[in-house]
This record gives sequence, C-alpha cells and structure tokens, in this order.
Amino acid sequence: MKRRSLPLALGLLLGAGAATCGAQSLPANAGLAQNIAALAALPTDPATLPEPLTRSGHQIFAHFRGGRAMAQCDAEATSPRWRKQFAHAPLRLGNAEDDALPLFGYVVDELRDAGLPTEFALIPFVESGYRPGARNAGGPAGLWQFIPTTARNHRVPMETGYDGRLSAVDSTRAAVRYLKTLYGMFGGDWQLAVMAYNAGEYRILQALRRGGMNAQNARPAELPGLSPVTHAYVEKLHALSCVLEQAEKEPELMAGRERQVPVRRGQMLPAGTTLADWSTRNDLDPARVARLNPAITGKRAGARVLAPALPELGAPPALPGNAPLTASVDTAPAPSIPAATAVASAGGKSRHIVRNGESAWSIARRYGVSVKTLLALNNLDANAVLKPGMVLQFDDER
Repeated sequence: MKRRSLPLALGLLLGAGAATCGAQSLPANAGLAQNIAALAALPTDPATLPEPLTRSGHQIFAHFRGGRAMAQCDAEATSPRWRKQFAHAPLRLGNAEDDALPLFGYVVDELRDAGLPTEFALIPFVESGYRPGARNAGGPAGLWQFIPTTARNHRVPMETGYDGRLSAVDSTRAAVRYLKTLYGMFGGDWQLAVMAYNAGEYRILQALRRGGMNAQNARPAELPGLSPVTHAYVEKLHALSCVLEQAEKEPELMAGRERQVPVRRGQMLPAGTTLADWSTRNDLDPARVARLNPAITGKRAGARVLAPALPELGAPPALPGNAPLTASVDTAPAPSIPAATAVASAGGKSRHIVRNGESAWSIARRYGVSVKTLLALNNLDANAVLKPGMVLQFDDER
C-alpha cells in the first residue's frame, strides 16, 4: 500500500491548525507558530511517514478498481442469473456490522502487493461469501474453501487444535501464492488462472492441448472437456465485478462505503496469550477480532491474527491541540471539526474543510465535480486518506 505523501500531511497540518484557530479564537500568528513547530517534528522523507490506520470504503474500492485486469465491466455480456445471485454483495459491503468490507480490503492489499489482478479478490465471495469460518459438508473450509489436501500442499498449517484454513491470514497468503503460480503458468491470463483454481492446473493444461491452444492464444470460453461449473466460475467473477461497479451509481448503496474502517493486518499472537486478552490489551473489540479469527481458539504460539493495524512505534507526535495524524483503532473519538465547511477564497477557488465521516466521493458529489478532478486539484492520488480538518480546494466554476 502506498504511504501518505508529504503534501497530504501538510494539508492535514494546515487544515487542523485552521480548525483549532477557529475553535479557540487564537491569533493567527500563534496558530502558525504551532503548525511550524509541529511540522519541524515530522519526517521529511514521505516514505518514512506511518501508513494510515483507517480508510473509507471508497478508498478500498479505488484500490480494487486500480488493480483489475479488465478495467471496464461489460454488464451486457454477463449472465442475469449471476448478477442476481450476487446482487446482495454491495449491501453487505456497506453494512457496518458485516466483516466483508475490511476482509475485502485486506485481500485486495495482499493481491496488489503480489502484483496480481484484483479480480482474484472476488473469489472469496463465490467460495465462502467472505466468511472466514465457512465450512462445507464436502470438506472445504475458510475464506478460500481449501480442501485439506490443497491446504497442506500450499503450506497452510493444519494440526490438532488449529485449522489454518479458518485463518484469514494463513489461507489468504496460501491462496495468493497459489494464484501467483497459476497466473505465471498461464501466461498472465487471469481467466485461465481462475479456471485452474477451480478445476486444477492439469485439467486446464489438458483442455488447452485438446483445443489446440496455448496460454498466449487461448479462448477460455471455448476450452473443451471442462465442467460447466469451471466455465461459470469466470462468468461469476465478471458478473460480480459488474454488480460492484454498477452500485457506484446508487447513492443509497454508496452511502455505506463512506464510513472509515480500520486497515486490517496480520499480526503475531504472543506466546501464552489468548485472543481475548490480546484484543483487550490493544483496545480492540474482542468479539469482532474473534469473529475474524475462528482458527484461534486457545493459546497458540506463532498464530497470526487478522486485526486492525496498530500504531507504529516512533510515529510522528500529535499536532498541538488536535488529533494525531493517525487515529487510534476502533475506539478513537471523532475529532471536533466545525460543521459546514465551504469557504470562498481568491483566484476563483473555494476550500472545503473535511469533516468526520466525509470521503472524496461524498465531497466531490456535493460540489458537482468528479473524484478524479477533486484529487488532482489537491495533488492527491486515489489511495489518499482524507482526515477531518484537512483543507481541500475546488474550482468555483462548475
């Protein structure tokens, strides 16, 4: 994941200072002095800035869209049957009580770090409905629905008292390794890789030979001798991608994505510690952490926990009189930010002070500009985190 740029930190710093001055009626010089003192304490190299601990659903989806092999969705080419089957997916991702959105964000991060198409992040929707504890009577289990043999072949720990298939961390790392192997084996064709994930690589290789094809000239939909289920697998993922894309045109569905969610990371559970004790020690919700980690039922040394990313040691100090650059996880109180925030300025531009819960999408929609334009005007990329108090500019001519 990209780290925040220095301009973003500067914007937050100046915006937070403006909010403080307005709230406390401080002289302009005093606020400026505070900001300069805090700026001096920040790292000068953007690469050394800590990664954000939270992000919005819109940012997760921007990260997903930016990594797709097929940039555009052809809704007309998808089956109504599969679109109907996955019509509930946007609602689940928008539901604050559902774990699907943070899990989806975690899988997208792992795939992008591995240089793989983010269409693969849709596989757990098809396999398990993005439920880490999902079990099938036939034997598959977990987010990725590995059978025991496949799990062991891909180094997923399975032993008495611990089934790594139910660990979102262990199973996702194994799935990413497997998908990377398949993606390379089939010449970077994500559809062939997905079919191989479903049917096995050797069946796809045999089908290519029977059809007189290879990975470079393959026509996945025409491969002979494969189960209809395998052919439908690609159709399901494409239909699901279209459903998620079309949801962006529905304000009610998009509203749920405006919320901030903690960034999830795999973290080591200390030896001799239960999941509940570790959660409490780190000010996390024990019930939610347990729900994300059904594989951990006791004190297991070396177990990797999927949980909100914790603040880095040596992170920049908090700005004077304001919230820190990175809010603490799950339990952080919302900063006090003034209500309405459009302020006219010179040069045909206005500025907007970001309020708690706002996203680039909601701000752009409010002022009638595109998200891309808003981000470009403020030198931000699609993964930038908007923090309360940050000052954004936009053109008055709309």
